[in-house]
Amino acid sequence: MNGPGTAVIIEDDADMRDLLEAVLRQSGFDVCSAADGRAGVELVRRQNANVVTLDVSLPDIDGFEVLRRIRSFSDAYVLMLTGRDEEGDVLMAFQGGADDYITKPFRHRELRARLTAVTRRPRSTGSTGSTGSTAGITASRGPMPSSTPAVSDDVVISHNGLELNHKTRTVMVHGRAVELTRSEFDLLHELLGAAGKICSTKHLVRVLRKEYSRDDTSVYQFDERAVQAHVGNLRRKLGDSAQWPHWVETVRGMGYRLAPARPHPRDKAR
Repeated sequence: MNGPGTAVIIEDDADMRDLLEAVLRQSGFDVCSAADGRAGVELVRRQNANVVTLDVSLPDIDGFEVLRRIRSFSDAYVLMLTGRDEEGDVLMAFQGGADDYITKPFRHRELRARLTAVTRRPRSTGSTGSTGSTAGITASRGPMPSSTPAVSDDVVISHNGLELNHKTRTVMVHGRAVELTRSEFDLLHELLGAAGKICSTKHLVRVLRKEYSRDDTSVYQFDERAVQAHVGNLRRKLGDSAQWPHWVETVRGMGYRLAPARPHPRDKAR
């Protein structure tokens, strides 16, 4: 197969299905569609889908449950499409493993741009692997240029008891394996590689899009909210705290940076 693969549309509105089918076919995908959640899950499984567009409001089961079921067997790129833009829904989508969350109505060009950006990301992070040798991080201060990736050449980056191996795409915290989504891993890798320099939220949006040198591309408020949601999920999985961070520190009004080196509470207790 020379094209990008198979896309499955899970959408109960016939007009929206027709629109999505046209956009995806123009992008080179073989396209299948389902009008409800259960049929959509089976279609994703049967077609071994590469990309899924998923409506949140479906007639049988909601999109979040569909996403949970898809994630139990597939690492397809999932773009959730919905008229709901409440922060709780966005967080639930990313916590469930969605790759993007697009509110209706949207422009055809925006959907194609987001589709292109999402499918540039590696398809899987892996959950286990050797950590190899470690390399320390020295925290420093200063603005992070928005046009260049801040990726360390070290195979394993270590900081405050966390070890990230970018070749096996694995993360360990005090010897405990932490499973991250593609987006969470890429954000953590970028912050570790920046070694304490501030990464603006707009820069991190471009990191997720793999558009390091594209300062001219549009970054929407929703994109920035998505980064905030990913950072929140990342902190939760690492066991980090926004108030007393060990890995991801918020710089109000600017973005995020690697927290300075400090002992972890569990180390103090020893």
